[in-house]
Amino acid sequence: MDPISIALGLAQFVPTIIRWISGDDQSKAASVADRVVAVARDVTGAANGDAALAAIQANPDLALKLQQAWLAHDADLARAEADELAAINATMRAEAASTDAYVRRWRPTFGYAVALTWTATMAAVSWAIVAEPAQAPAIIAALVNTSPIWGIALAVLGVSVVKRSQDKALSAGVRQPDGPLDALGAALKAGR
Repeated sequence: MDPISIALGLAQFVPTIIRWISGDDQSKAASVADRVVAVARDVTGAANGDAALAAIQANPDLALKLQQAWLAHDADLARAEADELAAINATMRAEAASTDAYVRRWRPTFGYAVALTWTATMAAVSWAIVAEPAQAPAIIAALVNTSPIWGIALAVLGVSVVKRSQDKALSAGVRQPDGPLDALGAALKAGR
């Protein structure tokens, strides 16, 4: 079995493993899976990951030892993730504090660029369909093929708008609800 499959098998004993091997970053998942297999091999003394998984499945004491051994690695991964998030946060703070107008205004610039590109694309598609109605199915099919690109651009734009709205509210001293239930509760209270 490959290391990720073995790590998924071991996750029945240490559920936090799933957090570290799931997601889009396959190189990170493979690296963590290799660490998981190495810990399992150390705990069991097995020669390979398959044997380590079988030994842990057969012996509850080894499962407990795996849980204990994985705790240090889990903490290391959490610290690395916290450091990465701190670096991202520092970058965002530097952007907000910058005296360079473009650095501070990249979100609106991106929004205007997306809006302009969307408008130009739709105008060109509309003109092409009116000018060459026989080509309409091919034009629409080509437009559908751009969906992943637009999906990414609009997702980035959406996150930018939401974060900017939150930044403005915080700078105005308005506390935002922590989640959807808090927002619903605040709306219900405001309606009374």
